[in-house]
Amino acid sequence: MIDLIHATKLYGPVIGVNDIDLRLETGAYGLLGPNGSGKTTFLNLVIGQLRPTLGRVRVFGETPWNNHDLFRRVGVCPAQEVLYANVSGFEWVEYGLKLQGIEPGRAARMAELALERTGMSDAMSRFMGGYSKGMRQRTKLAQAIAHDPELLVLDEPFNGLDPIGRHDITEFLREWRRNRSLILASHILHEVEAICPSFLLILSGRLLASGTADEMQLLMAGIPCDVVLSSDQPAELARLMIELGVVEAVRLSGDDVQVSTRDLDRFARTVPQAARRQGIAIHELRTPEDTLQSLFNTLIRLHRGELA
Repeated sequence: MIDLIHATKLYGPVIGVNDIDLRLETGAYGLLGPNGSGKTTFLNLVIGQLRPTLGRVRVFGETPWNNHDLFRRVGVCPAQEVLYANVSGFEWVEYGLKLQGIEPGRAARMAELALERTGMSDAMSRFMGGYSKGMRQRTKLAQAIAHDPELLVLDEPFNGLDPIGRHDITEFLREWRRNRSLILASHILHEVEAICPSFLLILSGRLLASGTADEMQLLMAGIPCDVVLSSDQPAELARLMIELGVVEAVRLSGDDVQVSTRDLDRFARTVPQAARRQGIAIHELRTPEDTLQSLFNTLIRLHRGELA
């Protein structure tokens, strides 16, 4: 679906994206990174709003820059406001379809259906100047899907939505991904995690990692992981783990034993069994690395050189 071949985008001396080499098959992908990390530049390269300074970009095998036929296969929901105050939501979505070359009668039916799908049926005839932020987001999404694109590209689509709106759009995008592809950019992990099975992590214009959550866990092999164990015999448990050679650092805090290990799999296989043989009860074992957020935080720290 998408190929970036050593793609780099420069804004004068500023690097937007830096030497990204990536192939994405059809599917749903979450593009994650803090604000200013290069997410929007990445998306603009994909949708043809920008040309790479170096390297190449291909979407469905074609160069997206100034490619009007390709535009018909892609739907875009940008982060910035692009609505007109004195135009109704229906008129705006319908006009976008007419620009695609769709005849007026069919464009009107398609616009109405798209606005209905995003929960804007009751307000589609009102001027957009009176819309709330959430209503504007829903209308932007409607124009992005109205022509039934093969690929939907969304940049921070949940901005301004209330909890009900977030739920509605999440359910809609879950349904969308069953038959169509999408790329969803956000700096909030749980928004993406609820929709996309695969992830791209970008920081300072560089792609740090890509793949499913399980595939990214494999990248963590050999990186120190913190584990906390609770026991009535913390000193004996700490001594046992040191003798097993599965920890690098140990700290006691009440009934808790906080350790650092580079081989979490071996740690989990050996420590409980050895403790049972020694008659040491472990009441709880927990790690902050059991969430995708923690995994990404660790990758960012690794990229910054904070982890050896």
